[in-house]
Amino acid sequence: MKAPDFDYVKPDSIARVHALMAEYGDDARILAGGQSLITSLNLRLSEPRLLIDIGGLEELRGIALVGDTLRIGALTRHCEIETSPLVAKHAPLMAQAAPHIGHRAIRNRGTLGGSIAHADPSAEWPACVVALDASIVLLGKGGERRVRADDFFLDLYTTARAADEIVTAVEIPAATASMRYAFDELARRRGDFAIVGMFLAAQMQGAKIERARLVYFGAGSTPIRAREAEKALAGRAADDAAIAAAQAALSRELHPGADLYHSAETKQHLANVLTRRLLLRLGA
Repeated sequence: MKAPDFDYVKPDSIARVHALMAEYGDDARILAGGQSLITSLNLRLSEPRLLIDIGGLEELRGIALVGDTLRIGALTRHCEIETSPLVAKHAPLMAQAAPHIGHRAIRNRGTLGGSIAHADPSAEWPACVVALDASIVLLGKGGERRVRADDFFLDLYTTARAADEIVTAVEIPAATASMRYAFDELARRRGDFAIVGMFLAAQMQGAKIERARLVYFGAGSTPIRAREAEKALAGRAADDAAIAAAQAALSRELHPGADLYHSAETKQHLANVLTRRLLLRLGA
């Protein structure tokens, strides 16, 4: 299929973006990397009157360490995150996940902010920023505000972003020496959306997990943080008993739905597989 007819504009300022959003309302769509939007246009799942291309706003690009926070601009491409020394040092979980996002052509065009705003529950970045306790920076006509990633993803393709706001950056607490990270996903082929994936970020005290964040994707309508499983791990080493306790808690709080190819039971089983795999990796 072909995309519907629409007007196109490439503003040279955020103020102009806000003016166009106010004028067109729900009939406008923001174009960042376009890796999801263009597909939805071609499938006639989205039929805007106006496409607002923010790709020329250089102030929305770049990766910088600001104090003890890593700030990544919304227009930063996946491939830039994948190869950034700052990301590798201060947000290693992102560096682990980046090569799994689509294929090289997608990573060369897709953007962090686009993925966050799109909020696909099977995508890596939404779950990753929840695991990293990141904040999403939003800018509307009323000014800038920050929303914790935990509170940003509300439902399927639905976020806490207001109608007049755009995502401008993601801010991530820089990794400390006591933090350990692990990531994995199970997919039919490399580059496909994951059947189920998992991010693990743990504050360690020696060999024991002081606190952990376990976040799953492809398992619900948003990234799923397994808080009861996290509690089951607190103060324990990542041994067989602790892993079994976390898996038992996970079976009570994770309720994945079936998709076209995989049953809910399959997804639940794979989430347990990933939980054991990543916790063993943490303790290695």
